[in-house]
Amino acid sequence: MQNAPHIVLIKTSSLGDVLHNLPVVTDIRAHFPNARIDWVVEESFAALPALHPAVGQVIPVAVRRWRKSWWASRGEMASVCRRLRDNRYDLALDTQGLLKSAFFTRCTHTVRCGYAWDSAREPLASWFYDRTYSVAREQHAVERNRQLAAAALGYAATGAPDYDIRTPDVALPWLPAQPYAALLHATSRDDKLWDEQNWIALAKQLHQAGMRAVLPWGSEKEKVRAECLAAAIPDAVCAPRLNLNEAAALLGRARAVIGVDTGLSHLAAALDVPTVGIYTATEPGLTGLHAGARAVNLGGKNAPPTVDAVIVKLTELGVYGNM
Repeated sequence: MQNAPHIVLIKTSSLGDVLHNLPVVTDIRAHFPNARIDWVVEESFAALPALHPAVGQVIPVAVRRWRKSWWASRGEMASVCRRLRDNRYDLALDTQGLLKSAFFTRCTHTVRCGYAWDSAREPLASWFYDRTYSVAREQHAVERNRQLAAAALGYAATGAPDYDIRTPDVALPWLPAQPYAALLHATSRDDKLWDEQNWIALAKQLHQAGMRAVLPWGSEKEKVRAECLAAAIPDAVCAPRLNLNEAAALLGRARAVIGVDTGLSHLAAALDVPTVGIYTATEPGLTGLHAGARAVNLGGKNAPPTVDAVIVKLTELGVYGNM
């Protein structure tokens, strides 16, 4: 590989998966300081790769929207493919391993790399690559991405993952001036929720320690939940609707983030904010928070953590009891 390769990464969704791919950018730049790195990503997540200073072009796609009418969207799809072809990459790397991501990889006119049949989430995707690599499944998604990139580019991925993203400079005039904790109470699956009484009890203890609770939301159902929680918590703030940049600004300025199994919890961890991940329906081993000592996971499948366990972790992180 030349000293200044032009590389395109294909990782389109979801929010957590996109975040898990950020350390790949840092690794590539560490071994190829002059590399130019572009990223193909679902349009709703395009703000995430842009937070990394080493990402050049962010190329948005709209598979979720296009699925509503492939025929009506054919012009947009053709435009993306032309852009990928005309950029003349030295290497295309699909770290998603799905047929949809393999399609965009195939649009490039370069060496196309991805997971082998035994490693891809959808094994048929491996047929679309020129070079494939086997990467053990029983490890965290972040490390799988890093190892795939290392194999494709000929280096060793060592040390802790470095997301290297910065909190965006976005004005949030409604945000409290005093220290606050962001409580990520909402997620797409009801079995991943933490009991509302737990959130209220936790927030009351944080309030006694000098931290206000801020409750973001993403849907009308989640907004109702946030409003109900805020009504029961002293001085709590129900956030307005936020875009991804605003959410990153909120999380990046928090004294702590406590969140269920949702992409925003991973964003907080990637921003190096003290973060406690709460798991109630899944095991965090392969897809939990993975961002160093300031990000910890609690609970597991059918084993939600207690409020006291969360407080203990916040104390260990230097957040609680040191106001």
